[in-house]
Amino acid sequence: MSDLLIKLSVASLFIPLLGFIVVLFLGKRLKKLFLFEVVLLGVNTLISIYIVIIKLAYFPAEKFVSEFTWINFASFSKYVPAVQFDLGVMLDNVTVIMLFVVNLISFLVHLFSIEYMHGDKRYSRYFAYLGLFTFSMLGIVLTHNLLMIYIFWELVGVSSYLLIGFWFEKWSAANASKKAMLMNRVGDTGLLLGILILFTNYGTFTFDKIFEQIAAGNLPFGSYAWLTAAGILIFMGAVGKSAQFPLHLWLPDAMEGPTPVSALIHAATMVAAGVYLVARVFVMLTADALLFIAVIGAITSFIAATIAFTQNDIKKVLAYSTVSQLGYMIMALGVGAYAYAFFHLVTHAFFKACMFLGSGSVIHAMHHEQDIRQMGGLRKKLPITYWTFLIATLAISGVPFTSGFLSKDGILLATLAFGNLTGHWLIPIIAYSVAGMTAFYMFRLVYLVFWGEPRNQHKYDHAHESPAVMTIPLIVLSALSVFWWYSLNPIDPSNGVFLEKVKTPNSIVPDVQRFQFMINDKAEKIGEYITHSELYMETLHHFHYTALLMSLVLAGLGIFFATYIYIMNKVNPDEIAEKIKPVYLFSLNKWYLDEFVQKVFVNSALKFSKALAWFDLNIVDGIVNGSAFVLRNISAIGGWIDKYIVDGLVNFVADMTSIFGRLFTQIQTGKVQNYVLYAIFSVVILFTIIKLF
Repeated sequence: MSDLLIKLSVASLFIPLLGFIVVLFLGKRLKKLFLFEVVLLGVNTLISIYIVIIKLAYFPAEKFVSEFTWINFASFSKYVPAVQFDLGVMLDNVTVIMLFVVNLISFLVHLFSIEYMHGDKRYSRYFAYLGLFTFSMLGIVLTHNLLMIYIFWELVGVSSYLLIGFWFEKWSAANASKKAMLMNRVGDTGLLLGILILFTNYGTFTFDKIFEQIAAGNLPFGSYAWLTAAGILIFMGAVGKSAQFPLHLWLPDAMEGPTPVSALIHAATMVAAGVYLVARVFVMLTADALLFIAVIGAITSFIAATIAFTQNDIKKVLAYSTVSQLGYMIMALGVGAYAYAFFHLVTHAFFKACMFLGSGSVIHAMHHEQDIRQMGGLRKKLPITYWTFLIATLAISGVPFTSGFLSKDGILLATLAFGNLTGHWLIPIIAYSVAGMTAFYMFRLVYLVFWGEPRNQHKYDHAHESPAVMTIPLIVLSALSVFWWYSLNPIDPSNGVFLEKVKTPNSIVPDVQRFQFMINDKAEKIGEYITHSELYMETLHHFHYTALLMSLVLAGLGIFFATYIYIMNKVNPDEIAEKIKPVYLFSLNKWYLDEFVQKVFVNSALKFSKALAWFDLNIVDGIVNGSAFVLRNISAIGGWIDKYIVDGLVNFVADMTSIFGRLFTQIQTGKVQNYVLYAIFSVVILFTIIKLF
């Protein structure tokens, strides 16, 4: 059975690649060929459903691995060891769940796109790019080593570049794709360095082999500091892909791509790759690395939530919501809540994809209008879109009986336990504040789009519900946002089917560093850290109902204030904005972070490049051109000497020889009597000279 599951997973990996190749090269000739890609993704989804059911039902505790040697460099001296690169597939519970999530959402996005992208001049190319992205993302999910992750990591980057800039004739789309690519390069550089640290020390990219050596006490360069550095550098890849502070600025701009792309890449799969990567290396992260990760996640979630308050583009609100929720997942990993972080990754994938596709349905109905200030009252025109969007909104707001309540409540509980054990109370304070803010800005979005009176009557009059090919994906995703798929207990998911299959693994970091939480005076002291075992679990149980009550109160307050302002109309939001105008503008302008990056980094880079260009032109080229000038003049002088002195002397000798030769030709007549006469004449002259002197 393990062989069958491995073969099916490999087939699932390459099926989207087949669709990409066929549709890309033949799509223009065969207009309906895009359906081939859609059918392939449907088959892939069925394969992934079969794999996840069989694996979780019959082999929940087992891990299947299949690998082969890709490249083998033999040692050619005693100083250079042999190097072997292995590629392979690993199936554990996390892998098969992600395999299902990626394939299902990709298939639903393909289905939704049939109508949404209808009439686009690059229709078939769009579906080909979706297939390439799905192949790339599945490669990250299925691999068992860091080398394959890095290969497919870059393929995901290429795919996102192509899809974000799909409408490249628009400057905004072209710039957004470049921005995404460049900012991800920063994070990917850190990822590459982290991978190289591990490979340099362990000679392998395979997760299990690296983890075995770390568990045995073989640390990179013999130092905990290097292990911490390796973990943080690998996390930098997640900072880029999962849009964490300070590399989060690319994600909202990426909304320039088609809306289904936003659902696939920037809500459910690509941005989840960073969280998935951190989860994969979770067991080797030291306490310092985890604390760093928790802080970055908390900062990201807070900044993005405050920005989402004031955005008026429906996709921008959802984009910043995504950034904030990704911060939640990263923060959860940092505080040790591995299982809840992955749980929220899965639930968020479904309800956020539902919201993005729902926004696509709204934009489609409003003739590509994205400003929520031009909407209103659409629940009457788009009932299916409204109810599915509302269910997804309830889920992200943490309302009971939804999937989001189960996963977010677990994260909030973990931050509360972390604060109690470590004294880092700012992290749970941020986490709970963001929970309340999320409920507020998401219901603000719902009320402004679907409630109230139409603010653009013309577009409202022409609005209508989307066709079935667009609403069916919404229904499926909203259904997956309800609690019973994950736990039959709508309050406590700890004994539910999901968390029974996904457990937080024990750290493999040896000695005191295996204890993942710094202590305070209240906690049991073991070296410098608190064990991620009994004490941590006891604290979680102790704060369960406290965390539950606090999350409900904050979510309720967020929904109440949104209702109070936008439905009951007790307060005019424009008046509030005017009273706190500096704060409002600070949020509206996204903390001026884009401007900061532009001035500090982009402009500095441009100035530095101009300085280098000046140095190259005036110094380097000046030296080269000056040398050429000097050498040219020296050669000119040398040429003059050669021409007039050397050649002149040679020519003078030749000319004189020629002159004397011509003179002697007059004497050299060939007649004997002349020669006798010359001889006699010479003797007479010689005799005369002798007599005279």
